Amino acid sequence: MIPHIFSEEDISLDLATKGKHSALSRIAVRIARRSGLDEHVVLSGLLYREGLGSTGIGRGVAIPHVLLDMISSPCVSFTRLAPPIDFDGPDDDPVDIVYTLLWPRSAVSAFLPALSQVCRVLGRPQIREGLRQAQSAGEVMAILDADLYPTISTNSHTRQVEPGIVMPRQLSNA
Repeated sequence: MIPHIFSEEDISLDLATKGKHSALSRIAVRIARRSGLDEHVVLSGLLYREGLGSTGIGRGVAIPHVLLDMISSPCVSFTRLAPPIDFDGPDDDPVDIVYTLLWPRSAVSAFLPALSQVCRVLGRPQIREGLRQAQSAGEVMAILDADLYPTISTNSHTRQVEPGIVMPRQLSNA
């Protein structure tokens, strides 16, 4: 489960870039400033991960991600690029939706389930179309809140792991 630490300030719409490196650089600066991290550390991590293989998942979506030692809770950002750029994805479609995820290495056991959830949600055509048509950060939040953060309401299947982080019991080693 992706923690609900996402706010409208973590959303950038119609960001113009010159390519993948430019996009990752601009995203790294934004997410580093919002999270208090060194932008060079964030960018280096994202570029290193991208060097292992493209984080483009197809259909115009990329999910750059990195595990970091110096954070205790995940940091996320959503960027819609205009125009779309080449991200070396599996289908060669240019990318316009970039969901960036910085994850604490100390919580690595929850990382793959969270990444998988993001892939499933962004793999749905109606979600991608909604994100592409959104006119404001608030609209993007509404789309992502409904699909990425459905367990925010309190019930017997969720628990608080850290302040602001809600995860399903099966992912939190309860």
